[in-house]
Amino acid sequence: MCGISGMVGPGCQPSGLRAMVEAQRHRGPDDEGVFLAPSGRAALGHNRLSIIDLSAAGRQPMATPDGRLQLVLNGEIYNYLELRAELGDYPFMTGTDTEVILAAYLRWGTACLDRLIGMFAFLLWDDREQRLLAARDRFGVKPLYYHASPDGSLVLSSEIKALWAAGVPRVPDAGRWGAYLASGVCDHDGGTFWDGVTRLPAGAFLDWQGARYRVTRWYDVADRVGQEWDGRSVGEVREEYTGLLRETIRLRFRSDVPVGISLSGGVDSATLLGLVAAVRGPEDDVQAFTFVTGDPRYDELPWVERALARTRHPLTVCRLSPDQVPALAESVQEVEDEPFGGIPTLAYARVFEEARARGVTVLLDGQGMDEQWAGYDYYREALRGGTPGLIQGSRSPATHADCLTPELSQLVPPLDAPRPFPDALRNAQYRDLCQTKLPRALRFNDRVSMREAEELREPFLDHRLVELALRQPPERKIVGDQGKHLLRSIASELMPEGLAEAPKRPVQTPQREWLRGPLREWAETGIESALQAVGGTWLEPAAVRTRWQRFCLGEGDNSHFVWQWISLALLLNTPSTARAARA
Repeated sequence: MCGISGMVGPGCQPSGLRAMVEAQRHRGPDDEGVFLAPSGRAALGHNRLSIIDLSAAGRQPMATPDGRLQLVLNGEIYNYLELRAELGDYPFMTGTDTEVILAAYLRWGTACLDRLIGMFAFLLWDDREQRLLAARDRFGVKPLYYHASPDGSLVLSSEIKALWAAGVPRVPDAGRWGAYLASGVCDHDGGTFWDGVTRLPAGAFLDWQGARYRVTRWYDVADRVGQEWDGRSVGEVREEYTGLLRETIRLRFRSDVPVGISLSGGVDSATLLGLVAAVRGPEDDVQAFTFVTGDPRYDELPWVERALARTRHPLTVCRLSPDQVPALAESVQEVEDEPFGGIPTLAYARVFEEARARGVTVLLDGQGMDEQWAGYDYYREALRGGTPGLIQGSRSPATHADCLTPELSQLVPPLDAPRPFPDALRNAQYRDLCQTKLPRALRFNDRVSMREAEELREPFLDHRLVELALRQPPERKIVGDQGKHLLRSIASELMPEGLAEAPKRPVQTPQREWLRGPLREWAETGIESALQAVGGTWLEPAAVRTRWQRFCLGEGDNSHFVWQWISLALLLNTPSTARAARA
């Protein structure tokens, strides 16, 4: 897990590259390196977080023996040992997964991407061909952004702030902000909240040569799943899925540094914990971490303790209190570069702080099961043929488009929901996997983990698991009012009695109560700051203040729109950015 930077084309500047490396030092504090092409048309930078082969041999950029290829990698290739055995004629000089990519590219070209099991974003420079390949993993666990200049130059990096450090202007994209404020949508395509900054799509690669580039989609889960349901028996599917679960856990414990587990009180975390015991044995004692806020209405500590009761895993409880929020929000926003998920994201940041303090560098969590097994309550609406909403566990609106100015509302682009499947349920799952819930969560979690130089691994996002689950007919996902039916059946054999039947509970914190109570003054100051930055241009001040006062008096159970306005203050409250927003 690292930070990567790159420049190609006539605008390539070594000083700019070094500024990018400096901007991403938090992602890789163990080492850093740069490569400057003899032609002057390419430069690569790397911030290293050492996970596999901790020796100096693992330093990046990493080259082939003849120096033709140079590679910087962010992420992990979990099946690197199997690929290394298959590529036995390559003269390996390290024990890294990075070098395996070099060998695989020489053997298979871009077709090597489909052989990689892992999370990754990488930049590969071919000095002979004067060509850059930039690639991203199937579900976009690891980030990659770029800016294209009129002269054909590209600047690429793991985080947007590195592009700014290289001289890319920090100009808000009003249409993207409008879409976010009007409907909460973000991370649904290649656009970002900043003009001229593009996100390389998940499952895509970028090929640059001769001052021109093209983006090609190399993976789409809908294409791999196909249109037909899995016609095999439940028993056959259960056996295959259970075997894959064990395989994904085994692979993701490949590490030369300590690995821990991030737990909530839900079925997915309990499944993860049960799988760890099944794969590593009942005596395994890797550390577990969970967050609490001190509010029993939201804290899941009793469920976590119940799941851990028969194990040897020591538990670290990571507490978030209201007084920590203001400073932590500013700190997290510095690494996020775009709006993040509110106080739940801050609570998760506390987990990574505590893991780092206890010497645990890698954490596993249970992200991805709800999307592949239809765990959210609104999937039942899709099963009935309706159009499901986006918010779990809320009765009042998450956004208030009536607070936007007419000028900003006119800039909001139309949002097209993809429908690659013939049934509404899988289309809703696909939307969440590729456009809404998962892309947002992965972005939030990558930044808060890398803020502490922590590697976060998502075993349940192994593409083989996702594809198999999406092929299953609805009755294997939803029965009555409960989702994840087949998964719960599998999980019941891996965890204490009763946990598999636990109802779906959104990961929550008392955000609503804190913003109305101990954080009210802080929130109001942020809202007024946002109005000062963009009021009258993006937001109607009177409407915002009225809505805020009604919220403070107890109206509604959703506080997302309040956090949106706070996000405006956190991100735009600099003179240059505010001027650009008002322009």
